[in-house]
Amino acid sequence: MDRNGGREEIVQAALSALAAGALGPSVPAASPAGMSAPGLNGTRRELVNSLKRRGSATIPLLSEEARLNVETVRHHLQALTAEGLVERRGTRRSGPGRPEVVYALTAASESLFPRREGEVLRGLVMHLVSTGNEALLEEFFDEYIAERRDAALTRVAGLEGPARAEEAARILSELGFMALAHEGAEQPELRLCHCPLREVVDVTRVPCRAELAFVRELMGERLTRLNYIPAGDASCTYRRGAA
Repeated sequence: MDRNGGREEIVQAALSALAAGALGPSVPAASPAGMSAPGLNGTRRELVNSLKRRGSATIPLLSEEARLNVETVRHHLQALTAEGLVERRGTRRSGPGRPEVVYALTAASESLFPRREGEVLRGLVMHLVSTGNEALLEEFFDEYIAERRDAALTRVAGLEGPARAEEAARILSELGFMALAHEGAEQPELRLCHCPLREVVDVTRVPCRAELAFVRELMGERLTRLNYIPAGDASCTYRRGAA
């Protein structure tokens, strides 16, 4: 494989984490002995941590490890199962009698543990910018929006005024921007209350330029940016019409 071609493939694969929604605030790493699961506490956190370390376990094994009676462990596992964090994974026979149900964590439980994608992706973006490869980021965001453009424009086609702004807000909210449409003092305004790409935007404004172009397409006309999160404002706010 050509060295430059291989490097670009690696970069594109890493950037694809954005499209998969992997970019988010990094959670500080914890020591293996003190792994924490934010959002849970006490016994349930301990059981989740045990399943994370073991991969899977039966109620008697978890009961012995946590020094709790079997019924208490069963009750907590039922609650964790109802929350979508734990699931049954078949049965296991460890001696005479009926086989024991095996429990394991679900994919949804990954959100309870430290994640570093945002930090690593930020480092990758810093590397691309510092080595003069920002064009790769521009290409990526162009492709990212292109993959969503047709479906998004179909949803706003034929809509005007507040109806179009409200549908544009729904589309942008689905992409993580927490968008709101409301009537401003002069023209309808669109507020993006959250930046899901903040760790990238802190390094380069490439996503901001792509965002502005996409919002203009959704609204169907020129826009004036009134507020800007990277400048310290609470939202990125756009008003219909040129400045």
